[in-house]
Amino acid sequence: MENKSRIALWGTGALVLVGGAAALAGPSIYASQSAESVADAPSITMSAPATQEASTSATAENTQSPLAGTWQVSEGSQAGYRVDEVLNGENITVTGRTSDVTGTITVSEAGSTLESASFTVDVTTIATDSERRDNYFRQNTVKADQNPTATLNITQPVELGTPAAGEAITVDVTGELTLAGVTQTVTFPVQVAGDGNQLQIAASVPLTFADYGIEAPSLGFVSVEETGAIEVQLTAVPAA
Repeated sequence: MENKSRIALWGTGALVLVGGAAALAGPSIYASQSAESVADAPSITMSAPATQEASTSATAENTQSPLAGTWQVSEGSQAGYRVDEVLNGENITVTGRTSDVTGTITVSEAGSTLESASFTVDVTTIATDSERRDNYFRQNTVKADQNPTATLNITQPVELGTPAAGEAITVDVTGELTLAGVTQTVTFPVQVAGDGNQLQIAASVPLTFADYGIEAPSLGFVSVEETGAIEVQLTAVPAA
């Protein structure tokens, strides 16, 4: 999911906060250490049946679509950001993650239409490899005391086709992203897979920080891209 990715001032906390260490250790060492802590891009981990015969057998036993129903986000889900910055000529990628994600997804009874989806992320718990960067992000970037959550709501139905159990598909969705108290319409690709017992969603939502009142900082030896991405990797189970 990869535009140059996400959240500027958070990565810039690395300058004010980790700046001293970077100056001492050198940008190359700092870049190497940052690379080790970068989270993987969101992806579907569910596998389709090994053979067409297995898929046909599973369909015969359960005629309901593996995507149909109402689902709720469960354990194992994550959301966060990815941003690229430049420190003294060294390219650095920073990712932040939190497991404090809630939400519901509703797919039509036939399993062919994503009817609605709504997600909420607790931005106060998004963490990187630097507590100082995280504090800067919460206090200065999203002003978490005033805006403790970010939300993403799918606003238009999405046709899903008829995927087999475990088969990953990619669809474009349109919704409303609320970040730092500002709401914008966004369109982005989403990967979806389900087996009737579990639904997986992986997505990267591109954004321009200025659209949300967030200024990408440039402080001499550190500069941050003006665009980024919110990343989500969700696991959902049938709603009670």
